[in-house]
Amino acid sequence: MEKLKPHIIGSIVLAVLFIGSIVFATIRFGPELTELVCDSHKFRGYVLSFGPWSAVVFMLFQVLQVVIAFIPGEPVQIAGGYIFGTFWGTVYSMLGITAGYIIVFASVRLFGYPLVKKFVPEKEFDKFSVLINNPKLETTIFLLFLIPGVPKDILVYIAGLTPIQPVLFFIIIFFARLPAMIGSSFIGAEIQSSKYLAAIIVSVVASILFVLGYIYKQRIIDYVHLMFSKKILSANRKKK
Repeated sequence: MEKLKPHIIGSIVLAVLFIGSIVFATIRFGPELTELVCDSHKFRGYVLSFGPWSAVVFMLFQVLQVVIAFIPGEPVQIAGGYIFGTFWGTVYSMLGITAGYIIVFASVRLFGYPLVKKFVPEKEFDKFSVLINNPKLETTIFLLFLIPGVPKDILVYIAGLTPIQPVLFFIIIFFARLPAMIGSSFIGAEIQSSKYLAAIIVSVVASILFVLGYIYKQRIIDYVHLMFSKKILSANRKKK
């Protein structure tokens, strides 16, 4: 039997440690952290208790929300505005989420499909596998990250399997995710300032967009699939 090369053994060990740590964190801390972030007032007190490190702690929650995915994203983003205001809440949310995306993207590039298989349900993978080798990859990624109701964390895992350049990928998702981050932070900041009318209006608009995105996301995905299929068919005809 051929001996495994050291770099292969190292990759296997790293994969086991990475997956094991995520599973452990999910089981050990998942329920408590989810309950904490869903109570904005309690979460604000917890984060601010770290004093000058409060922004770092908040961003770590955003990283966990992406990498481990047991923490609901929207409450954390709203809490960012509740704690730090619209501007800094948006900045810290974007920094934390981007850091989480980098970890996931880099991990998928390192470990490949076996890692994606562990964290992405097969049904969801089949839906978004259109991203892989898509000739309109950049446009498709932007639209899917922009549309409310589409599972962004799952998309990052799948995007790691595509040939897109990392720098370009992060530029695209930055602009695609920015509107949602601003809206969530604004809602949190307005609630903290007791300006409930503005918060309600933005929340209603966001909820409508989320519902529409959730209802029509499959149609959008199907449309992307159709466009991709036509592109392949056209290319094959030209070859003949």
